[in-house]
Amino acid sequence: MNIEQMKNSLENRPEFMNRVTAWKELEGRTGEYVDLPHNLDKRLKNVLKKKKIDQLYSHQKKAYDYIMEKKDTVVVTPTASGKTLCYNLPVLNSILEDDSNRALYLFPTKALSQDQLSGLYELIEELSLNIKTHTYDGDTQVSARKSIRQSGHIVITNPDMLHVGILPHHTKWIKLFENLKYVVIDEVHSYRGVFGSHVANVIRRLQRICEFYGSDPLFICASATIDNPGELSSKLIGKDIEVIDENGAPAGPRDFIFYNPPVVNKELGIRRSYVLESKKIASIFLKNKIKTIVFTRSRLRTEIILSYLRDDKPQDVNIRGYRGGYLPNERRQIEKGLREGKIHGVVSTNALELGVDIGQLDVSILAGYPGTIASSWQQAGRAGRGQRRSISIMIASSSALDQYIVNNPEYFFEKPAESALINPNNLMILLSHIKCAAFELPFEKGEKFGVETTEKILRYLEDNHVLRYKGGKWYWSAERYPAEDISLRSASSEDFAVIDKTETGSSRVIGRVDYFSVPTTIHKDAIYIHEGKQYQVKDLDYSGKKAYVKIVDVNFYTDANLAVDLRVLDKFESKKFDKRSASHGEVVVSAQATMYKKVKFNTHENVGYGDINLPEVEMHTTAWWMSLAEEFEEKINKKTLENALLGLSNLLVNIAPIYLMCDPGDIHSTIQIRSPFNGRPTIFIYDSYPGGVGLSEKLYRIDHKLLKSAYSYLQKCPCEGGCPACVGPINEVGLKAKEKTLYLLREVLKGESER
Repeated sequence: MNIEQMKNSLENRPEFMNRVTAWKELEGRTGEYVDLPHNLDKRLKNVLKKKKIDQLYSHQKKAYDYIMEKKDTVVVTPTASGKTLCYNLPVLNSILEDDSNRALYLFPTKALSQDQLSGLYELIEELSLNIKTHTYDGDTQVSARKSIRQSGHIVITNPDMLHVGILPHHTKWIKLFENLKYVVIDEVHSYRGVFGSHVANVIRRLQRICEFYGSDPLFICASATIDNPGELSSKLIGKDIEVIDENGAPAGPRDFIFYNPPVVNKELGIRRSYVLESKKIASIFLKNKIKTIVFTRSRLRTEIILSYLRDDKPQDVNIRGYRGGYLPNERRQIEKGLREGKIHGVVSTNALELGVDIGQLDVSILAGYPGTIASSWQQAGRAGRGQRRSISIMIASSSALDQYIVNNPEYFFEKPAESALINPNNLMILLSHIKCAAFELPFEKGEKFGVETTEKILRYLEDNHVLRYKGGKWYWSAERYPAEDISLRSASSEDFAVIDKTETGSSRVIGRVDYFSVPTTIHKDAIYIHEGKQYQVKDLDYSGKKAYVKIVDVNFYTDANLAVDLRVLDKFESKKFDKRSASHGEVVVSAQATMYKKVKFNTHENVGYGDINLPEVEMHTTAWWMSLAEEFEEKINKKTLENALLGLSNLLVNIAPIYLMCDPGDIHSTIQIRSPFNGRPTIFIYDSYPGGVGLSEKLYRIDHKLLKSAYSYLQKCPCEGGCPACVGPINEVGLKAKEKTLYLLREVLKGESER
């Protein structure tokens, strides 16, 4: 059965169609082609023609022209639209013109680096020239590193390696930095939140070192579709950038289907397991040998669905898994098997979401909403490469985020992809990289590192004996270089090491957890999941910043409760409506973990509890808050108001990630029935990272839209009194919490217009 026949078969299955909340047929698109650039080296033209590329897509030619005009450029087009040629052509052309020219490629993952290296090798081999191209990361053999540093024309790496392995040792890379013409930053949309804020500072350090060696590289960025590619790229590189977002690549027709598993417990709002539904639907395609990829949201889910599919597959169907934790050679083998068509199905985390070449697939199944519209389109786009028809199916879980998306398909299909937010000037992140920059090169008096307050920060570090001032310059004065203590994935430098002690007499670090996540993630007896395996925390050495874990086989995970106290330190902006006021500003959050729940996988049932005995942690961050008018306290009794506030708080914090393009864990909420700040009933939503990364300010700008969406979503939720997919579990928010929250929202929104 081919893909067209499978589409018709699905349409004639009532048990499938009854669960479909949206079926969008997206038309194919013809390509827009232009001639090869007249100033492209003839040798490159000949190689392209050998590969049957006689013309470029219009966006590829436009990118080439901008780059030749020395314009920093970001190309924003969908998956499989040939973004790689947008940077490979000008880079190779430059090296053919002058053998001393150099380029640095940054990719967010090792898999993508290896894939791009393979594609570049093909072009270079056809050129029959000695253009030295290498990856430089943690897997690079020590024996090869010196050669790469001294003679590599194109160095392919990732931000983490640039941060800790290249910039602190720039004196070994003089030839690269003296001759650096281009810096390529691919998958720009993945540099958001804390990670993106760190990477922007790594780029500041890179530019500072380039200036020292007399180079001024041009930046070429590539991104999947997001709402603010120019703004994000400009913040990453610290200067204006040209945006190319008209896609000239062809695409085949696509059916995008939203599927919502049936409710099995209406009172609690629990649906049939989306994991089992994903397995069932994937099996339909795989049994007909239709090439399929299933995306999951965790390494554990990847292994579970893979096991289910292998138990159910025909003998001649080859299905593989793909996730972090697999050995590099194993991943390369799977990628090759997909490209050659020897593998019929793959179950993957978002590790295959980015542009790794995996050949021609016909179906993509998203087991749960990936968290953003941008990621959803990326994952869907892994099927249907070329002009063939494809089918993409998103299968919702019971979570509020998933339920909002599948029950509001117009939001997904009609709205642009989200904006990606970063805050390079987050004080804790900035401070970390000023330390790194000072180690790399002394700071001169009057020098700026992205902010006007640079000198104040330098003097603070001087006062704390981190730097010393001599002859108009600040020098690094500590013994070890700071980069090795700073993770690009965390705002705090006080990370805890997670150490596996499963095997007697041996131990190895398997992960790191930031300071503020310790009480909820690695408290004693917590279940810590790593590479699809479950570990239980046997001992937490709080002063030594170490958690000792052992592998266990249990069917639950742990979820800790936090007792949160929040104080407002400064109000940046405020606006007043008839029934509420809204503000955003700086807050201090004091949190203490008091107990944890054991939550069963798939059903989310509570199967046990435990106490947590850890000290209180304190964090300065930013928050959005909404305070109710006095009349609500007069109209509603205290308990009802508390239930409604808690229900609304849960609802807003669950829906907000849709608008903020952030992970659900990037924000938290709390309520105060009588806030010490203004005496009013107040809901706070705050950034989960010290100093904040800009999420609360964005929330302040769109809070009216968020409240309207929350009201619409709550009206449509099929539960009776409230459920985890809307206002939260009944045992936490009380009976009739849904009704109370609806009343509160209706009253708040009366006569309110967006400001």
